[in-house]
Amino acid sequence: MRSIWNGAISFGLVSIPIKLVNATESHSISFRQIHTEDGGRIRYRKFCELEDREVSSQEIGKGYEDSDGTIIPITDEDLAQLPIPTARTIEIVAFVPSDRIDPLQMDSAYYLAASGAPAAKPYTLLREALKRSNKVAIAKFALRGRERLGMLRVVGDAIAMHGLLWPDEVRAPEGVAPDTDVTVRDKELDLADALMETLGEVDLEDLHDEYREALEEVIAAKAAGETPPELPEPERGGKVLDLMAALENSVRAARESRGESAEEAEVKPLPQRKTSRTSPKETGGKKSTAKKTAAKKTASSSRKPASAKKTAAKSASAKSGGTKSTAKKSTAKKTSATKKTASRKRSA
Repeated sequence: MRSIWNGAISFGLVSIPIKLVNATESHSISFRQIHTEDGGRIRYRKFCELEDREVSSQEIGKGYEDSDGTIIPITDEDLAQLPIPTARTIEIVAFVPSDRIDPLQMDSAYYLAASGAPAAKPYTLLREALKRSNKVAIAKFALRGRERLGMLRVVGDAIAMHGLLWPDEVRAPEGVAPDTDVTVRDKELDLADALMETLGEVDLEDLHDEYREALEEVIAAKAAGETPPELPEPERGGKVLDLMAALENSVRAARESRGESAEEAEVKPLPQRKTSRTSPKETGGKKSTAKKTAAKKTASSSRKPASAKKTAAKSASAKSGGTKSTAKKSTAKKTSATKKTASRKRSA
């Protein structure tokens, strides 16, 4: 890959010679402007307004227009001699957790390639330090005429750098969210959760640019003198009248697209979310202890085997029977003694 910038990473007192390489590439199809009547190319010619003649790219430089319309020429030498340390250096200023970086700030992506054998050791040191710390490096660097902010992170065995927008370049989302009060019901959230679970995850490698592929087919057909294929009518989004019905239909369609049967595609209510409840407070230590002891005894007796329960029942029955028999005998003896005493009194 061709480098677009040569310099060094400044890591404290450590300097790592590197080359900056684009990490991304565009596959979009570009068009030329043409004259619709005859297909001729439309070209822009650059004229000098003072001399009223066309000039070549070698004669074109940079200039800053002042508020009064005066043009102040700025040469490449002026830019190269700017008194900033980041002109040829990616200066690391801090190490922070990756979740501290707002994705809205991310811009272009680059790979940092080690420049020559002397850079191998410090390059590897920085890479392994980033890995072990689970952090990213925040750096400042100058590219294409301005100083920028960057984030260094590990990608495979390489160090990548994402250009970051300055914090004041990210606009606040004022006036974007709905300004009306909207109530979302739990049932609607349950269906939204079901739709998210049904769609599941996706391997980003499986995604491709269908628009570009369709456009390539049209270009190939026209180049061969054939009729371009008819593209399907895009679905037009209308006003959602019944949100619940739209969610249910979305879940059903998503499940059917995954090859699930009609029964599986039928939307079923999700179980109610568990709510945390506070256990009632105990009124006293003694009562609580008694309740716990009783509960333990009950649990212990419930765990006794059936044979033990039967034996205990028989024993209790036998004791009960013995007690009743003894009581009957005692009563009979008392009655007999009373009768004998009465008989003696009458005979006297």
